[in-house]
Amino acid sequence: MRNAVKTLKALADPTRLRILRLLLQRELCVCELMFILRMEQSRVSHQLRILRDADLVEDLREGKWMTYRVPRKVRESLRRMFEEVLKAGPEDIREAAQDKRRIALCLKEEIRKKRCLS
Repeated sequence: MRNAVKTLKALADPTRLRILRLLLQRELCVCELMFILRMEQSRVSHQLRILRDADLVEDLREGKWMTYRVPRKVRESLRRMFEEVLKAGPEDIREAAQDKRRIALCLKEEIRKKRCLS
């Protein structure tokens, strides 16, 4: 029961849901999440820690930086949750589209190379 409560608490935050939605699309590092979400490093890191503690996110060391992803064992469950349980309203659809554009911009501007390696 404790694990279920921890997971549900981790999911009970709009920022954490947004991070999960992003990480379902691709692995990202903190600086990329900061760029996409337009949030400070401390806030992004705090949200990632909560998600990691609930086993909804895992970190991977890649050279000099850490990337984050949704573990394979929960990926499909989270996808179904977003599709079936958290049916997107107009506001959610706009936010998801904006995030998708920010991911593309993040990759185009090579944020990881510029911010994480400097």
